[in-house]
Amino acid sequence: MNKEPMITVGIMDRQVEVSGILNGNFHVVGFGDLSGSFSASASDGVIALKGTDGRGVARSPSVRLTPHSGSTFTLFHVIIGISFHWERTEDQTFRGDLVLRSRDDGTIAVINEIHLEDYLKSVISSEMNAAAPLEFLKTHAIMSRSWLLSVLGRKKENKETLTAATKLTENGDELVRWYEQEDHDIYDVCADDHCQRYQGITKILSGNAEAAVRETSGTVIMYQNEICDARYYKACGGMTENFGAAWENKHVPYLVSITDAPSQYSPVRTEEDAFAWIFSKPEAYCNTGDMDLLAKILPDFDRETHDFFRWKVEYAREELEGILLERSGIDFGTLKEIRPLQRGPSGRIFRLQIIGSKRTMTVGKELEIRRWLSRSHLYSSAFVVTTKQGACGEVKRFIFHGAGWGHGVGLCQIGAAVMATKGFKAEKILAHYFPGTELKKVY
Repeated sequence: MNKEPMITVGIMDRQVEVSGILNGNFHVVGFGDLSGSFSASASDGVIALKGTDGRGVARSPSVRLTPHSGSTFTLFHVIIGISFHWERTEDQTFRGDLVLRSRDDGTIAVINEIHLEDYLKSVISSEMNAAAPLEFLKTHAIMSRSWLLSVLGRKKENKETLTAATKLTENGDELVRWYEQEDHDIYDVCADDHCQRYQGITKILSGNAEAAVRETSGTVIMYQNEICDARYYKACGGMTENFGAAWENKHVPYLVSITDAPSQYSPVRTEEDAFAWIFSKPEAYCNTGDMDLLAKILPDFDRETHDFFRWKVEYAREELEGILLERSGIDFGTLKEIRPLQRGPSGRIFRLQIIGSKRTMTVGKELEIRRWLSRSHLYSSAFVVTTKQGACGEVKRFIFHGAGWGHGVGLCQIGAAVMATKGFKAEKILAHYFPGTELKKVY
C-alpha cells in the first residue's frame, strides 16, 4: 500500500425515502450543479432525485453527487445505536461524495465515499469525545485505521466470508451465531456500532481529533507483517476476552485475554470463579466513577450508561419469557433455568443453555446471548444468574449480575482513555491491549 485509500460507508440503508441539505454546490452527472434541500425516493429499481423546488434532477439506479471545494451534505433522521439501548435519530453532516443506490427491494442505500483519513476524524470523534486526551485519540486513530484496512484486505483477498456465521445442530437444540460485516455488499463498512461509529463532522468539536489523525497518518498495528484486526468495545470489566468467545473458534495471538490493571488477576475458570469475579470490584483502568473524567472521554449519549463496570438487570419470569419469544422466535414455555455452559477468561459466556417446559436450547455466541436476554442488548455476556422463588419453589424472578460493556475483545475504550490520563503514550496503550504487536506506517 503506497497511498491513502478511498472508502465507502453506508450511512443509511434500505430506506424508502431520504432527504437532506446540500451545503454548497454538488455536481450531478447529467444534470449539473445542485445545492440546497433535496429528497430521493426509489421505485422499480430507479432513484428519483429532486431539488429544492421539488423538480426532478435525476432518475437512475445510482446517483452520485460530487462536492465542489468545501461543500458538505446533511442527512436528516439518521438512526444511530441501531437496536441498542441508546438508539435515536440525528441530523448528520458529512464531507465527500454522496452516492444513492437502489436496491432490488425498492429501497435506497445512502453511501458516503471519502478518503480514509477524513473518515477517521469522524470515527474517533463519534466513538469517543473529541475533547478526550490527545494520546487516547491517537490510540483510537491507529486502532480504527488498522481495523478498517484489515477488513478491506480480507474482502479483497477473499480470505473469509464476511457474513453472519450460523451453526444449527441436526437435532435443533443448539444455535451458535456470530456477526461480521453481513449485508455490506455495496459498501465497505456501515456507519453504526456494528462496524465503527461514523457520525459526520458535527462531532469533531476540537482540534484534537484532527491532530490525532494527522500525527498518526498511515500508521497501523502489525503482527508478523499483517495489519491487525483491531477489535474494541466500551469497557472490559477488569479483564479482556479471547477472540473465540465472540467470533470464530480460532486463536488470534494479539486478541487474547489480559488483565486491565497493573497487577494480574486469575482468569475465570468455574462458575464459582464467575460469581467471585462479578461480585468484586477489582482495580482496573476501566473501573472509574469519575464523572468529570467520563465527561471528557465519552459522547453525551454514552454518559447515560452509568453502571458499565458492574451492573444488574432483573426480570419477572413472565417478562423474560416474553422477551425470549420476541427476540429468538422460540416459545420456551415456563422458564425454569438459565445455565451457563462455557465462559471465556473474562467471565463472558459464549454457550448458554435455556431450559423451559416446552423447549431447551443452547445459544451462542456472546452477542446472540445478549440479544436474546434483552429487548435491546445486555451490556455484556459476563453475567451470573440468580433467581427468586415462590412458595411452591417455582421461579418468580431472574436476576442478572454482570461485568463490563461490550464483547471484551481487544481494546477497552474507557480503560485506554484512563491510561492516557495517567500519562501512557499511544504505543504503550496499544501494546497493552494488543500484546506482541508493533506499529508501522503503511502509507
